[in-house]
Amino acid sequence: MSDLSPLGFVGFGAMASRMGHNLVAAGYQIVAYTPSGKGGDGSVRFLPTAQALAAASGTVIACVPDDEALAASMYGDDGALAGMKAGSLLINTSSVSPEASLQLAEAAKARGITALDAPVSGSTPEAEAGALVVLVGGAAADVARAQPIFDVIGKATLHAGPSGSGSKLKLIVNGIMGAGLAAVAEGVTYGLAAGLDRDLLFDALDSVAVISPHHKRKLKAAHVGDFSPQFPTRLMQKDMRLLMTDAARMEAALPTMAATTQLLSLTRRLHPDEDYSALFAVMENTVANTP
Repeated sequence: MSDLSPLGFVGFGAMASRMGHNLVAAGYQIVAYTPSGKGGDGSVRFLPTAQALAAASGTVIACVPDDEALAASMYGDDGALAGMKAGSLLINTSSVSPEASLQLAEAAKARGITALDAPVSGSTPEAEAGALVVLVGGAAADVARAQPIFDVIGKATLHAGPSGSGSKLKLIVNGIMGAGLAAVAEGVTYGLAAGLDRDLLFDALDSVAVISPHHKRKLKAAHVGDFSPQFPTRLMQKDMRLLMTDAARMEAALPTMAATTQLLSLTRRLHPDEDYSALFAVMENTVANTP
């Protein structure tokens, strides 16, 4: 570490707190700000505004849920940009629209600040293990500057291209993840409707190679009705919505992902704070009338 100033986290929820724990273990000092004023276990110092947080930090890491939360925490007199020094680094790990990432990069550049969009692929288990995949948009030299931090929180860093590219790649990854889970859930739905034994069906799908390790993890949880939030439905549906919005702007037809967005919109209405694999329960209920 060349900078002895603390790393400042804007947002310190399930993902950020795990990243922060790994950074502390690697020798970094951290401070945090959350819009709600909540969070932490007493081991992390919390500051009252994003501006105060940024003023006390060498590098700022944003990890907030959506475009609106990013704007509220970055801009204005109490926003992080107002407290950051020229020459400092802003790493935005939030899953937001490419448009929001580009706007932030431009606003940061106007202040002499470097901003990277660096959303991460992985859920809370990967964040805890320091095994995330970091998807980065920005200049190569700036990515290299942030690499020591990425090496702590992740197992790999993928430089996707200029500003906004990390956000675009993240939407692709999550779109495929969502559509894949929907396909598995539809397979389960057909199997139950066709009269296959439920335990046999779940065990059989867990044993075949066509289902990814991620989706097998969700399948196992759905088998026992455990939808503890590793990736809440409200965030997954938000990412699908951002993907569909940007795809429409690019005139890219994504019919499978569009249908998945509708399924996740229904799941979000019923299970907003549970894991997005609650889609299994929604689909199963259509044929088995289960709770």
